[in-house]
Parts: sequence; structure tokens; C-alpha cells
Amino acid sequence: METKDLTHVSNYNYGIEKIFDKAQDFLPINGTDYVELYVGNAKQAAHFYKTAFGFQELAYAGLETGVRDKVSYVLYQDKIRLVLTSPFDPESDISHHIRKHGDGVKVIALWVDDATKAFEETTKRGAKPFMKPTVFKDEHGEVVKSGIHTYGETLHIFVERKNYKGVFLPGFETWRTEYHPRPTGLKYIDHMVGNVELGTMNQWASFYENVMGFANLITFDDKDISTEYTALMSKVMTNGNGRIKFPINEPALGKKKSQVEEYIDFYHGPGCQHIAVATDDIIFTISEMRKRGVDFLYVPGTYYDTVKDRVGLIEEDMEVLKKWGIMVDRDEDGYLLQIFTKPVEDRPTLFFEIIQRKGAKSFGKGNFQALFESIEAEQARRGTL
Repeated sequence: METKDLTHVSNYNYGIEKIFDKAQDFLPINGTDYVELYVGNAKQAAHFYKTAFGFQELAYAGLETGVRDKVSYVLYQDKIRLVLTSPFDPESDISHHIRKHGDGVKVIALWVDDATKAFEETTKRGAKPFMKPTVFKDEHGEVVKSGIHTYGETLHIFVERKNYKGVFLPGFETWRTEYHPRPTGLKYIDHMVGNVELGTMNQWASFYENVMGFANLITFDDKDISTEYTALMSKVMTNGNGRIKFPINEPALGKKKSQVEEYIDFYHGPGCQHIAVATDDIIFTISEMRKRGVDFLYVPGTYYDTVKDRVGLIEEDMEVLKKWGIMVDRDEDGYLLQIFTKPVEDRPTLFFEIIQRKGAKSFGKGNFQALFESIEAEQARRGTL
């Protein structure tokens, strides 16, 4: 069943609030609880995210805490929690996942008031169960977790933590080091994008609508996101309070291989393409991250020749934005500033978006052309276009 298309980018004036109203209330979600990445070396990955992105150490689970099959480091910055997990057993499911996909997102955990109800409501609507409601306890209280499968090998874990006072989850201990790089101003996860195979975008948009009660916030087709060579289509799904937004991308037919096809080829299946993290001061955030070695997509200087005509008056100095490669777009509610990192691992798969919203609720449609050209230039360098 194809999801109801409540609005198209060319008719954005439908109103964001009306779209949120369309989302059903049977699965209230308070926000993103954490994102877990399976990685080849969690200790080194933790050092990278601390140094380059400004995350702070929070919690640890491993041999010293009685865990015998894996190790996990938990990092945070404001409301964002990243869990970096590596296996000890070369034949484990985690090892298989890393061999197949490389470093990537395995779990998108959602903070709920009732993990049992969340599991029951989603599975009776067709979700494939991953974890039945399970209680985890320690001296700090208890956490209830349940889980379902979504696109590819990605999981949604529902986390109920209202009766827990510990540092993260039962089984984790506080993690402290003497190395505390300055935070870079990241605040929360704005959205997370999933890449799926050609012809399956509507299937997964329908999954989020019918199984999880989300609504279609906005749709982009190959006329909106395309160049001479490649294109993609996307449906942005949102929950009722707008705190969770999941764009679902699929490739569109083009003369050459699109970024979605490249991702699926190297990730060996559908998965999370990028994590968009919000900041209140993107100039500070990007200047810090660039100094720390984070690589961003190149934005041609000619992009800034016409941006004032398109977005009108903004508070930031355009020359400063040009210096740091930050793009601007406007909708009826305000404007946004955004920039994309290059992939954060050797495979051209997972990357991050840094975004600052000055009222805008959209996703930077006016920047798509420049972004696609920058991505295609990177693909050409890799020989995968």
C-alpha cells in the first residue's frame, strides 16, 4: 500500500502543523534515545568522535564490566548519544555486520514512555519483531527495551527509562578519561536518512505510516533532486510531535550511478546514509570541526554569487559562510544553514550533516543542485559515478 502523499515540495504551504496532525498517536515518541554504530575498533572510533566532533565520554561496557562478547563506548554532546560497539568474537552477528557493511548505524533507539506498548502496537501492525519487551536492572533501577526490524539490517529499539537513574543503561559504568576536547556546539539529532533500493521507497514510507503512525511531511521527486547525470527520490516521514524525522531515499534512473546506488553497492544493502545534527551556531561548529580535521564537501564559490537573490536577508556574513562552505536556503517559516561532511569511514557510506535552523522547517531544496554536483565530483574522484 502506498503512503498518502500529504504534500509535495512545490506545495509546501500546506502547513507543517497540519501534517503533524495527520500522524497517529498510538506510538508517542519523546525523541531519539541513542544511535548505535557497529565499528571495527570502538576505542579508536571513540577517540575520533571526541577529537573531531567534540563528543564527551559518558559510559562504558566491556570486559571490565562483565561483558564477554563485545565492547561499547557511549559518547554524548548535549542531547545526542552515540554508542560505538565492537565485537570480540569473529563469528558473532556484530562481526558479520561489520564485514558486510563496514562501520555503520545498526540501532536507531527511540525514547518512549512504554516500551511494551510500543512493541505491541507496531508488531500487531506488521513490524517484524527483533526483541520482545525485556527488563534490564541494576542498582540504579530498571530499563525496559523492545525492538523491531526496519529497512536492511537496521533496528529500532524502544527504550523506556522512567525508572532508571544510572549513567546510561544497566550493565554500563561511568567512563572517564583525562582527555576532554571542547564540544563543537552540536545539540540534537535533527533527522536521519535511510537509503533503500530502487522501487522500495514507497514500501518503507508506508511502513512508517502504517506501522509507526508517521505522516509524509514532504516528497521530493527526480525533478527536485537531479543533475544531468544522476537523480534520487525521497519521502520525509515524521512522527506526531515532529521530533523524529526519517527521510527515505531511493535512486532514480539517470545516465550514471547516483549517490544512493553508490551507497547501496558499498554498504551491501539498505542502511542509514547520514545523521543530521543541529547546532545553534553553525559558523563556530564548522570552523571547529574543520580545524580538527573533519572533511566537508566542497561548495563551489559560484554558489554564493546568486544565493542572496534566492534567500534574501540573513543575519550571517555571506563571506564568512563562503569561507567555511556553509549553504543557505529559505522556506516560508525562515531559513536554514547546512553543510555535509565527506564519509567518516573508508567506504563511501555514512556521513553527517550539520544544520542550523533559523525558523525553516524544510530540508534545503534550494541547495540540492550544488550538493549533488559536489557529491558527483567526489564520486568521479572515486571512480564510482
